[in-house]
Amino acid sequence: MAGDFFIFALLTALAALLIAAAVTDLRSRIISNRLNIVIAALAPLYWLACGIPAWPDMVLQIALGIGMFTLFAALFALRMMGGGDVKLLAAVALWFPWQALAFLLLLMAVLGGVVTMATLIHHRMTRRLGQPEVPYGVAISLAGLWLIGERIINHFA
Repeated sequence: MAGDFFIFALLTALAALLIAAAVTDLRSRIISNRLNIVIAALAPLYWLACGIPAWPDMVLQIALGIGMFTLFAALFALRMMGGGDVKLLAAVALWFPWQALAFLLLLMAVLGGVVTMATLIHHRMTRRLGQPEVPYGVAISLAGLWLIGERIINHFA
């Protein structure tokens, strides 16, 4: 019972942090390193609360986080994604198994398209100059929130 409460508390904390990331990215187009560090630092507590074995599962989670960072750092290098977005995605990848992460990426792409269209429309309607900056952290956060909702429903249902 105490383990379930701790798992729920950690998922709630992750949800709150993802909402904070989405709001700050929407307002300032910045996701702080501190926020990303806290998300990443809470993941091992979640692993322990869920009883995930160190080998191979925890190692796989770390590899997924590194893989996401490496893959999306290439998009950052091409100026297609912000650095905070890349770090947020890597931190979120630490929380979910690869199957859920694949769904997160698909959902993130769809939501990212919606966020991009909304940003472009807003940019044109407000007649701003220059290239619009897409707050992709919003799509990452919404996809993460979706997975958290699934986890909570599946765990406690």
